[in-house]
Amino acid sequence: MPTHQRSIAGPVALIGAVVLLLVAGFAWAAGWIGHKRISGGDITTALDANGGKHPGYRRAHAKGLCLSGHFDANGAGSELSSASAFHQGSYPVIGRFSVGGGNPLATDGRNVFHAMALRVKTPDGQEWRMAMDHTQIFPVADVASFIALQKATTPDPKTGKPDPAVMKPFLQAHPEVAAFQDYMAKAVLPNSFANATYYSINAFRFDDGRGQTRLVRWQFVPEAPLVGLDKKALETLPHDYLVQEMIARTTRGPSRWHLQLVTANAGDQIDKATVAWSGLHRTIDAGTLVLTGVQPEEAGACRDLNFDPTILPPGIAISDDPLLAARSKAYSSSFTRRAGERPGPSAAGQDLAREHVR
Repeated sequence: MPTHQRSIAGPVALIGAVVLLLVAGFAWAAGWIGHKRISGGDITTALDANGGKHPGYRRAHAKGLCLSGHFDANGAGSELSSASAFHQGSYPVIGRFSVGGGNPLATDGRNVFHAMALRVKTPDGQEWRMAMDHTQIFPVADVASFIALQKATTPDPKTGKPDPAVMKPFLQAHPEVAAFQDYMAKAVLPNSFANATYYSINAFRFDDGRGQTRLVRWQFVPEAPLVGLDKKALETLPHDYLVQEMIARTTRGPSRWHLQLVTANAGDQIDKATVAWSGLHRTIDAGTLVLTGVQPEEAGACRDLNFDPTILPPGIAISDDPLLAARSKAYSSSFTRRAGERPGPSAAGQDLAREHVR
């Protein structure tokens, strides 16, 4: 080959190789080659198949109640994170209480997650969004297992309960789910949204802005004493008991929780939400959440908020827990779908409508 042709061939081959790499990367990202990547749409579809389609509602924790109030930071949290929400001051909060499941009209008399989601905003424009459960652990550790769980627990139309022939092999393959079921069976089920402790479930990286990074889980611990529901009598509970109780409680005065930041010890599982941290841990009380109002979702500011727990201020970042990226994708997909649907009435809205009729 003549010298001038060789001099041209080299750059052309290099450009071709780069193009092929780009095409291959795009194809992999799109899921056209390699193992199929699980999308947010896949998660949302699995939730729809399990709980039934309810246009206009969130696909998980569909039944909810908006809350509003403020977070009074005492400044102690700045030892762990440079996030503005930990600087001493009072910051507005919008949030949501909910119960587990994809049916917005389900009864509150079920032994399922109680949850609290929050958005804290600071004057400099930082936002911290949280989505927490009243359990310290989650039933699965990865997104593939979460989708498998939705399929295994889909109610049989004939019985209204999961098919034992499907559940048994699933539990054998996922002992962590069986362990979570045992945990839920033994744990106290709070009789109010106001007296539950809400856990971050996942670990997050806290950066103090001075070169120190720590892994942290947090929890909101209520001032109201924990009182449990009688699990043997859940079927007799009024249909919207938790919603009605929280509305009535809030008319009598605010509810409060203390934000406790729990730092990881050496050897703690920081990337697996199915495992609780045990033993003594360094814990910092970073301030007080004060709830001053609740509203039905039709009128409340929480209805159109996506409480994606990966929306974080500088000073807080996600950990290596694979559930965090999956949660973000699922929240985004659910939000996009319901944004294009007509919203339906919330349980709280129905309660208030019935009261008005009376």
